[in-house]
Amino acid sequence: MAHQDSDPGFPFGAIVGQDQLRLALTLCAVHPGIGGVLVRGEKGTAKSTVVRALAALLPPTSDGTAARLVELPVGATEDRVIGSLDLEKVLRDGERAFQPGLLAAAHDGVLYVDEVNLLHDHLVDVLLDAAAMGRVHVERDGVSHSHPAKFVLVGTMNPEEGELRPQLLDRFGLAVDVAASRDVDVRMQVVRRRLDFEADPVAFAARYEAVDADTAARIAEARVALAGVALPDRELRRIAALCASFDVDGMRADLVLARTATAHAAWRGASEVVEEDVRVAAELTLPHRRRRDPFDEPGLDPQQLDDAMRDAAEQAAQEPDPDTDPDPDTDPDGPGGGAPQPQDGGAPAPSADGDEAADDSPAAPGPGQERPVGAPAAQFRTRLLTIPGVGEGAPGRRSRSRSPRGRTVRATTEPGRGLHLVGTLFAAAEHQVSRGRTDGRMLLAPSDVRGAIKEGREGNLIVFVVDVSGSMAARDRLSAVTGAVVSLLRDAYQRRDKVAVITVRGSSADVVLPPTSSVDVAVRRLKSLRTGGKSPLAQGFLKAREVVLRERVRDPQRRAMVVALTDGRATGGTDPVHRAKVAAGLLADTAVAGVVVDCESGMVRLGLAPELAIAMRGACVRLTELSAEQVAGVVRAAA
Repeated sequence: MAHQDSDPGFPFGAIVGQDQLRLALTLCAVHPGIGGVLVRGEKGTAKSTVVRALAALLPPTSDGTAARLVELPVGATEDRVIGSLDLEKVLRDGERAFQPGLLAAAHDGVLYVDEVNLLHDHLVDVLLDAAAMGRVHVERDGVSHSHPAKFVLVGTMNPEEGELRPQLLDRFGLAVDVAASRDVDVRMQVVRRRLDFEADPVAFAARYEAVDADTAARIAEARVALAGVALPDRELRRIAALCASFDVDGMRADLVLARTATAHAAWRGASEVVEEDVRVAAELTLPHRRRRDPFDEPGLDPQQLDDAMRDAAEQAAQEPDPDTDPDPDTDPDGPGGGAPQPQDGGAPAPSADGDEAADDSPAAPGPGQERPVGAPAAQFRTRLLTIPGVGEGAPGRRSRSRSPRGRTVRATTEPGRGLHLVGTLFAAAEHQVSRGRTDGRMLLAPSDVRGAIKEGREGNLIVFVVDVSGSMAARDRLSAVTGAVVSLLRDAYQRRDKVAVITVRGSSADVVLPPTSSVDVAVRRLKSLRTGGKSPLAQGFLKAREVVLRERVRDPQRRAMVVALTDGRATGGTDPVHRAKVAAGLLADTAVAGVVVDCESGMVRLGLAPELAIAMRGACVRLTELSAEQVAGVVRAAA
């Protein structure tokens, strides 16, 4: 947790450029109910500097103290964030009391989460709920507590380190993409001001004191005026038309857009929302809500927004139909309201992989020939591939793990596991007579303390070994294979995995994507693949083992799974099938879980893929069985 230091911070008015970011933060300061700002950008773009400068401009808190900047560490626990039972009072006084967390400390200030994309999903949900509601409700450990928590939530992230899931993106009120200017004069000005600040922070801050004081006064005035700003029906119709035009899910976008437009009008000193306010609000509220998965391009095309604004203007000019009432039985956020629920696709189309189209498909390229991979087949929701056992890796949504943020499964005497309160009290209870307890206070000893073993889910390293040889290219089979890989990548993205992609073709195996959390890069690489030649599967498995071992040095707790998509027809060299099985066995010996996706099709099947799975001591599934809709249950990656 941090707050304003005695030394002045970098002034808000001294920030060069970043106009959209500064405006988004200002509007959230005027109306915290907007729901916070997500700042996406590369390293070194002053994201943290702007956020810290904003806190100094906020009005004093309800008790007259200066607004605080509270920083949430990535490794924070849920107890630290929302608060927990005050154990000292429980054990000392027998009183059931609540100890507030960081959300309470951030009331009337700024809650800053750097690298929010690396924060556990359930904690992001807690933050966003509090930011939207302005209160925190706690029901846990026999304590019922509620306290105000109105704050400006700001999350910053570098997309190269992994994206937020679309469900969490939508929960942020506003989103801004920032990048370093390519204008030489602007870059010079940024460096000059930073150097001047470092040379004499006090003198530098004094130069912008009047500018910041004026901005702070405007924020305070706009907060007061906010309740009196009118939102006419024509502008509300314009807002609804814009959100419908961009096909955003649910109704949250409409609400946030309306709040943001109202805040912008108050910031301008106007008493009524007009088209200009709606346009500015749309630029901040809609871009991140158009991303439904990691493979959609972020941002908002200005021309598309112009066209949508023109269409919305026509809608705004229309009078509402007085006979049209909303259906009282329809919940906008429920199953019957908002945008249609996503439909899970089936397995890859038979024409891409099944026997029906086998005779009509083009022949495979001959030796030495290659051709580009066709467009991936339609994606689908994949069945869950998990690593057996219980790990201790990074928080995620795939395999079982022990972590400080999961559900408590039992007490333990192992150190460093947090406190299992009930287990501690039970351990102490049987010794109370021997310890001479005479009053209502429980007598504790160090030996009574029990830790809590918690179990949650972890993210894994998923290494895809994709066979793009000539035999796989036959009958356009790779269209289905790449469609399956994209589906598996989407699943990995949603489960917070790191992924790597290795292709096997010709005489070598190539790492086309080193381990990364930014899986959308993999799709771009898949589109540029070439196919043809032999199938050096042994090299593919050995390369996967090399990638896993190298990554294990960097992140020893993250468990790995290799998913190989192949027809099993290893070719090239002496006894290639045997060599492939030996290499698969080496993967298993390295404690790597394995799944072989059998892509073989046609009337005659050699059945080599299942043999590779046996050598890998893993599972084998048919390509058409990857759809979670067609095949229920969980695939265990190893026996």
